[in-house]
Amino acid sequence: MSDPAPTPTSLRPTLTDVAARAAVSVGTASKALSGSGRMRPETRERVLEAAEALGFIPNQHAQSLHSGRSWTVGLMTTDGIGRFSTPVLLGAEDALGAGKISVLLCDTRGDAIREQHHLRTLTERRVDGIIVTGRRTDPRPPLTGLGRIPTVYALSPSTDPSDVSVVSDDPGGAALAVEHLLGLGRTRIAHVTGPTHHAAARDRAARTIEILERAGLKLATGRAHFGDWSEAWGRRAADAVLRGDSDTDAFFCGNDQIARGVADTLRERGVRVPEDVAIVGYDNWDIMALGARPPLTTIDMDLGEIGRIAALRLLTAINDGAINDGKPEAGVVTVPCRLILRESA
Repeated sequence: MSDPAPTPTSLRPTLTDVAARAAVSVGTASKALSGSGRMRPETRERVLEAAEALGFIPNQHAQSLHSGRSWTVGLMTTDGIGRFSTPVLLGAEDALGAGKISVLLCDTRGDAIREQHHLRTLTERRVDGIIVTGRRTDPRPPLTGLGRIPTVYALSPSTDPSDVSVVSDDPGGAALAVEHLLGLGRTRIAHVTGPTHHAAARDRAARTIEILERAGLKLATGRAHFGDWSEAWGRRAADAVLRGDSDTDAFFCGNDQIARGVADTLRERGVRVPEDVAIVGYDNWDIMALGARPPLTTIDMDLGEIGRIAALRLLTAINDGAINDGKPEAGVVTVPCRLILRESA
């Protein structure tokens, strides 16, 4: 007896299925998945999401022969420990995965010579594009010697305004933190953050002061406390703040490590958190935020979303063949932060 004919649900999804689910033509679906042609980023994203939902697997070998593409993208980072680059990478892979594009991770460790070495390697591999990221939000010089390889900068923007950069809204993140503390009725808010030569520390401090002044308030102790991105600095700074202003009723910290150090000092002094003093951190680094006592209310920069948007912009740049030509995608895309509520505030 012969086997029964396959049912529609058992058939491998086709490009036509993807097009129908995304409500586009077969030609548009093909272009979105093959990286050819120009279209709106949201259209491309809808096709990629439809392909992923259906489990559609393009014929990469055939596509490569047809398009001359390598179906690989380089991700260049200065963040050796992966604290910031890993979430960006995962977000990028989410966007690229439906098109079955591989990502090659290159860690420059902040060394210019190593960066040039990796750049030569990526060029020799004929990658279709490059995403550049790092552990800081400071603008960085653009890569050189790229030829026509499209490049998008994620988290660390390019100093060239004609490049595509996707960044976190640091001032907006600071606003979320301070406005949350004000909403809790806190009026003596201290700000403890990282070194002044980091744009993130400067931007968050400036926005904190601005919002407090708008509310008719000033920082506890009268100034922002700049130091290291460390728990040790948080402990020392908390001591200094409480000595200088015993009425302090809240801390907004530049990162979760600092916030955890502040929490340690308050606990050792017998200060109740959040009953006596509230704490808000920054970064939403799980190992720090969830390990603190109590777990930290914090600001999430949505690094995965930064990576996802960067990858979608890169796909558009790859399809257009270049990005430094006045296309709408050029410039800075800002990704909003999110307030993550836990027990410290």
